[in-house]
Amino acid sequence: MVTSWVVSVVLILLVRWLVGKPSLIPSRGQLIIEECIGMLRGIIQPIVGRKVFFPSFWLLSGLFFFILINNISGLFPGVGTIGYGHNHQGHFSITEAWIRPGNADLNMTLALAAVANLTWLYLIFKYAGLKVIIKDWFGNKADRKELNVGMFYFLGVIFIAVGFIEVISIIFRPVSLTFRLFGNVFGGESLLHSMFHLGEKLNFPEWLSNLSMGIVPIPFYMLEVLIGLVQALVFMLLVSVYIGLICNHGDEEHH
Repeated sequence: MVTSWVVSVVLILLVRWLVGKPSLIPSRGQLIIEECIGMLRGIIQPIVGRKVFFPSFWLLSGLFFFILINNISGLFPGVGTIGYGHNHQGHFSITEAWIRPGNADLNMTLALAAVANLTWLYLIFKYAGLKVIIKDWFGNKADRKELNVGMFYFLGVIFIAVGFIEVISIIFRPVSLTFRLFGNVFGGESLLHSMFHLGEKLNFPEWLSNLSMGIVPIPFYMLEVLIGLVQALVFMLLVSVYIGLICNHGDEEHH
């Protein structure tokens, strides 16, 4: 978390330096920040709907930037590689790191999923209501005018059964959000550590092993930067879809 705080402070200072004093005629720095926020708005608003966009934007943008900062700061030198350990097969193996990537800790990803799902409950009950929720989960989606009475009510029973399956899937959403983010970040951290010691594991000469420690991990660092961005975007989009599935019906009917 220390590295996340450092990155957060640097980003806040950078934004303040770019924007300066906000004005109606934006400076170049203010224009850059507004474009970034506008890009996020262009992604989120069509999913959650105009009615819920502003009430949910603080959550969705906060999740995106928080996860992204944690993912990127977890790639700093020393994160996960400095701490207590022991010699194992010729190299020092860390057993208790002093600084760990935030999202490589299951407690962190569980907290993010819990906050996201509790806020989701608040938003759907406030901006959709209990009647819309029950209709969305258990309501008969078939067109009564195109079906006979027997088939219509038979499909109604099917949709009620599907509604219970939907409720079970909603209960497991925090679990899937937690382990998806944790697994990707933890797996990436383990992969980078393995690449650092690849030369030793393949019994390379000492000079070649030391050289490989500086060259081999570079493509995987680039890959982890991309994965860190994608995982932040995926987490934000999944929560957006959960909100939009219930709260965006009004916009659909309007269009």
